[in-house]
Amino acid sequence: MSIATSPLKFSTAFAVTALMVGLDGMGAACAQSASDGERGRYALSPVTDGVIRLDTRTGAVSNCTNSGAGWACYAVPDERAALDAEIGRLQADNEKLKAQLAAREPTDTGKIDEPLPKTDSLKKPEPKVADGERKIEIPLPSDRDMDRVMSFLEQAWRRLIEMANRVQKDVTGRI
Repeated sequence: MSIATSPLKFSTAFAVTALMVGLDGMGAACAQSASDGERGRYALSPVTDGVIRLDTRTGAVSNCTNSGAGWACYAVPDERAALDAEIGRLQADNEKLKAQLAAREPTDTGKIDEPLPKTDSLKKPEPKVADGERKIEIPLPSDRDMDRVMSFLEQAWRRLIEMANRVQKDVTGRI
């Protein structure tokens, strides 16, 4: 069946076609007037998985991608806004702490009004002196301690000589 055979179908098809043409023309006119009024609102920059959209009025940045269901734009987190918010929070905390510190009673400055005692309680007593002569006793190491030190030094010396011999052999090529 063709459209020309049925007058009802022909008039319906004509009405639908006329409506579509009218809506298309009206949509183009609306789009043109809207784009004239909002010219340059969004700046688009292509990236590998879509586009980056910048709203030139608000400064908001969005990442737009084409998924199976269509295009979707998601706001990119604004690090500057987060930093500004953190700076503001820290400044408020700083002011609050300064106010609390100012509200406290004054603390001691470290100075005292009464004089210090004439003797120092932490000072060690002087060694007893017999007949005006002072004796200083220095404990000397025992023979066992001296033997241990000598053994250590002998081992260190032997290792040093062995190391020097190995280096000399490596340099001359007689490994």
